[in-house]
Amino acid sequence: MSKILPAPYLSLFLLIFWLLLQNTITPGLVVLGCILAVAIPLYTNRGRDFPAKIHKPLKAIEYFFLLLVDILISNLNIAAIILMPSRRIKPALIEYPLDIVGEVPITVLASTISLTPGTITAEIRRDGRALMIHALNVEDHEKLIASIKQRYEMRLKEIFKC
Repeated sequence: MSKILPAPYLSLFLLIFWLLLQNTITPGLVVLGCILAVAIPLYTNRGRDFPAKIHKPLKAIEYFFLLLVDILISNLNIAAIILMPSRRIKPALIEYPLDIVGEVPITVLASTISLTPGTITAEIRRDGRALMIHALNVEDHEKLIASIKQRYEMRLKEIFKC
């Protein structure tokens, strides 16, 4: 590994994948592919400072599909709120206590919350024991906390063993 190519196999994979996506090989596409194949690993190299071991890869795949379904359902709920302005929304700012530990699992949970339309992780407490979540429409704070713990955090505990 060098400073220019911190991940040579990733760079090679990116170049080949880029050319396959283009479905043609021209000098311009090869040059652009080489630039991307060098720039992307350089830009994302700092992410390697936070290694994470996935202990249950099948659970991680299940988690991914659960997240996709939840994103779809949340999109439909937000569309209903937008299309029916007479509906009363109840925004809330909630402090969510964390049971998981580790930078990567907490980041995955925070990203999951932010990817789901209608909720966003506003802040991670400095000690890493709580998230501040803004939700667009909350009937019951405790029910939302229990839902996140059950749907996401418990699965992440299994996946990362934290």
